[in-house]
Amino acid sequence: MNPNHSNRDNGVVTTALLLAAGKGSRLYPLTHDTPKCLTMVHEASILERLVINLNKQGFKRLVVVTGYQEKCIRAFLGTRAGGMTIDYIYSPLYATTNNIYSLWMAREIINEPFLLVESDLVFDVSLLDDMRYPGRIAVARMQPWMNGSTVTVNQSQHVKKFQNGIAGTFDETRYKTVNIYSFSLSSWHSITERLDQYISAGRVNNYYETVFAEMVADGSLTLKIVSFDGKPWYEIDTIEDLAEAKKLFSADKYETKIPSNITQHTSGISKPFFQHTKCMGKETITRSLSRLKSLPQSNSLSLKRIHGANIQEKEVSPENKSKGRMHGTV
Repeated sequence: MNPNHSNRDNGVVTTALLLAAGKGSRLYPLTHDTPKCLTMVHEASILERLVINLNKQGFKRLVVVTGYQEKCIRAFLGTRAGGMTIDYIYSPLYATTNNIYSLWMAREIINEPFLLVESDLVFDVSLLDDMRYPGRIAVARMQPWMNGSTVTVNQSQHVKKFQNGIAGTFDETRYKTVNIYSFSLSSWHSITERLDQYISAGRVNNYYETVFAEMVADGSLTLKIVSFDGKPWYEIDTIEDLAEAKKLFSADKYETKIPSNITQHTSGISKPFFQHTKCMGKETITRSLSRLKSLPQSNSLSLKRIHGANIQEKEVSPENKSKGRMHGTV
């Protein structure tokens, strides 16, 4: 274990793992030369919002699994963001593997409790309050526009079973997964053993939820649910999703500047907080916000079919896709 990153804060998780390897093809043309996580939601990118939230919550280390346009992410974050050190893992097979492979890539660099989060999520910072402890899974009540992985829970609010897709009838309350988890070190060791089995068998196009579901079923993984209802969150995969997220996270309701008690440490960070960049070939240049100000704003998004997240942007069946947003907020 790296002693500099061991968990010593009364069991509170201080390391986060961000999966940011995918191409974000459903956000094209915004992702033509820019990674999905640098897509702007008003004046701040998805990644900037995430890092600000992690800083506010006292995280000390961020590990990022990169792939598509990885130099853009490195140029944007540098080696330190606020109070966090940043480490990178490059996944050379990002175009032909799924998020199970991205998670497996982190098996050696992380040896402490950590928060797992995908790089297409925007959410209110307070939603992380109860995710700072190991053995948690973020969920939301099912809504008509949601699909993808769901879970059922027992009386103690622990996950009883994972389900792929929401089709069919069921007699138990099911909750939508939000793609944020926290794990203890012992659970992580068990997960990596199971991941090794999948990757060795060539099952690189599975979702990591397949592993979690298997482990919950055999009792080797325990996860307590944390509700994300009541505060805004959104998963951004398409232009329509981006327009909907902008409604939830309006420009005048989100603080995009680094808090005064956080010191900037790297040339990769500039005022406000980060420099907004895109990549062209080997060059990193200043990004113009005007490119995103002309995005279409659909008035009928509540009726659209929501498609889900796949960090590696593979073509997958609808029942394995996922989508969610805050209940009743548009």
